[in-house]
Amino acid sequence: MTTSYPRSLDSLESIVADTARSFTENGIDASLLHTVDLVIEELFVNMVKYNRGATRDIALDIRQIDSGVEVSLTDFDVERFDPSQPVEVDIYAPATERDAGGLGLYLIHKMVDSIKYEYYDRQSKVTITKRVCPADV
Repeated sequence: MTTSYPRSLDSLESIVADTARSFTENGIDASLLHTVDLVIEELFVNMVKYNRGATRDIALDIRQIDSGVEVSLTDFDVERFDPSQPVEVDIYAPATERDAGGLGLYLIHKMVDSIKYEYYDRQSKVTITKRVCPADV
């Protein structure tokens, strides 16, 4: 399923509904849905928030893979920003002593099995995979 969404936080409600529908229609393990929703929300919000000059909709692609799901978000006419690089965050420091930003990307890296970034001709694509753990099957 590939769908495009307006660059607005108001799109999140539609994205969550469409993701749930895609999981059901494609037989994707429902135990992955909550994690996938959180990851999509974080990535989408970052694209809307930090790629302010862009005007095109953001494309979301969800597909079933062996024992899991692959999700891609593609943003158009944007500068390069690679969220696949690990982010250093001192999670033990009090919030008042931490640098702003980075916690969302840190959490994404902890929640998914892989994250890949592609950038070409001002097109930014982030792809994550999440599989069911063998112990959960």
